[in-house]
Amino acid sequence: MTAKAALGLGGNIGDPPAAMAQALRCLDERADCRIEAVSRLYQTPPWGKTDQADFFNCCAVIATSLEPEELLDVCLSIERGMKRERLERWGPRTIDIDILAYEGRQAESDRLTLPHPRMTERSFVLMPLADIAPKMRIGVKTVSEWLETADTSGIQVVGETGDWWRQR
Repeated sequence: MTAKAALGLGGNIGDPPAAMAQALRCLDERADCRIEAVSRLYQTPPWGKTDQADFFNCCAVIATSLEPEELLDVCLSIERGMKRERLERWGPRTIDIDILAYEGRQAESDRLTLPHPRMTERSFVLMPLADIAPKMRIGVKTVSEWLETADTSGIQVVGETGDWWRQR
């Protein structure tokens, strides 16, 4: 059985677009994950901790046979393999892979909350997710509906198509 999961990727150290492309390829090369759609690439102002470099962000929808916590383990393993260091909350990073939503599942544990608890407040998640899953329901609204009221100032599209990750 496979389910669809939405992922958010980002980073602001080194070459984040290359890191996100590598992470997406790592997922797509697995037998238990398949990339179905990737958003355009966005450059976004930092959120939470604002005294740092702009981020690059994208979202992806994957088909996976992994359970949510198994998918989390895979994402964390990819981050570790790419030298992600967790030094401060919302701080600079080479790569970040968040599970935003997992088809038909709600969960809350020490390790994982589904859907992601702050995604509807973050335009750097909503804009790319609206590229590929505008009708996905998050709580009482769709991604597009959440985006209508989000502050998108400072966010720029830097990749016009969703295949940018295959070209890096």
